[in-house]
Amino acid sequence: MRTLLNIAPLHRSSVGFDRVFDLLEAAAAKGQTSDNYPPFDSIKLADDQYRIAMAVAGFGEADIEVTAQANWLTVSGERKEEPEGEYLHRGIATRPFQRRFELAEHVQVTGARLVNGLLTIDLKREVPEAMKPRRIDIASGSQAEHSVRQLLDNAAA
Repeated sequence: MRTLLNIAPLHRSSVGFDRVFDLLEAAAAKGQTSDNYPPFDSIKLADDQYRIAMAVAGFGEADIEVTAQANWLTVSGERKEEPEGEYLHRGIATRPFQRRFELAEHVQVTGARLVNGLLTIDLKREVPEAMKPRRIDIASGSQAEHSVRQLLDNAAA
């Protein structure tokens, strides 16, 4: 399959990014065929803070469900009750919807609120201490020889 995005050069200088490359290929192949309802904005507030703002006019809190499972955020909505009266013109879309967002590792949903027809979902990346970058000391001279001997002895055992 030919796409506008050529990621082949990235394979030479990266290891373990197969999932990311698959996502890029899938997104390029998907193109504009997806449903754009309801419209949303994704906003970067800080280095590790994000927000999704979704226009859900006509839906109430009881009509919307926000779920986070593994690396997926799912927002679905369905009107439970119809307004009274007969429509002469229906311009506000209130059809059922489901939007799925794939979240990066360690991104957690910290809150959601619905104000004036705008659903706002706050996200934060919380990287565990063990996963954060750390400085590795470089041994020199006799320390380095001792470390290499230990590694070889452990490998032989």
